[in-house]
Amino acid sequence: MVSMTQQPHQQAFNPYTENGGTILAIAGADFTVIAGDTRQSEGYNIQTRYAPKVFKLTDKAVLAVNGFAADGNMFVKKVKQRLEWYRHAHAKDMPIRSIARLIQTMLYARRFFPYYVYNILGGIEEDGTGAVYSFDPVGSYEREACRAAGAAQALVQPFLDNQIYFKNQTPAPGTVFPQHLPLATVLSIVIDSFTGATERHIEVGDGLEMYIVLSNSSPTLQDLQGLRGVEEVTSTNDGERVFIVRRELKKD
Repeated sequence: MVSMTQQPHQQAFNPYTENGGTILAIAGADFTVIAGDTRQSEGYNIQTRYAPKVFKLTDKAVLAVNGFAADGNMFVKKVKQRLEWYRHAHAKDMPIRSIARLIQTMLYARRFFPYYVYNILGGIEEDGTGAVYSFDPVGSYEREACRAAGAAQALVQPFLDNQIYFKNQTPAPGTVFPQHLPLATVLSIVIDSFTGATERHIEVGDGLEMYIVLSNSSPTLQDLQGLRGVEEVTSTNDGERVFIVRRELKKD
C-alpha cells in the first residue's frame, strides 16, 4: 500500500553544461587581437586539451565563443554558413559591423531556447580601425576596446581594465595615457592574462591561440617580424591580413 504522505519526485533535465575556458579580445588603432585557451572541461574532468574557441570568419573578422561547447560549435557553423551565402550573393565579404548585427539577430531569434555561449567578435572596420564587439547569449551587444569572457573572466577583465583602460592608474606628471597601445604590448598583455588565469583557475590551460587581424595599410606588421610561432592564415592578397600565434600553457 502506497503511503499518502510520500512526496512526488521531480525529474529535471538540463540541456546545458559549462565547458570552461576563457576568451578575450583587444582592439588597437589598426589591429585587433582575439585569443582563447584550448582546454575543454566539465567539472573536474578534462574532456580534451585541444578544443579551439577562436575561429576566423573572414579576413576582416574573427569570432571567439565560450560556454557550452556544443552550442558554440553549432553557432559558429551557422554564422559561417550565413556569411558564405552573403559572399555568393554580393561577391564580397560582409563588413564586421554587419556581422555583429547578424550575430545579434541570430542570438535573439533563439532567445526562448538560447545558444548558451558568450561571443566576442574582433576585426577591422571599413575605416581601418580595430573593433571588438561583445555579446551575451540572447543578443545584447556593444562595441568595446577590450573584453574577456568565460571561466576566468573575473580574473582577466580587471587586469584588462587596468592595462587597456588605465583604470586605477595615475599618469606621470606632464604625460597622458596613450589612446591605443602598440601590438607588441597588447600581445604581452594577452599572454600575461592567460598565464595568470592558468595559475589560478583549473578550467583554463593547455594551449593559447591568438588571432591577429591587421588592416591592409597597417605599419604594425613589423611587430610580428621575429615573433615565434607566427602563421599567416589570410585568404586573399589584397585586403586585411590575419595571423595566428600559438603558445603553450600549463597542463596541470
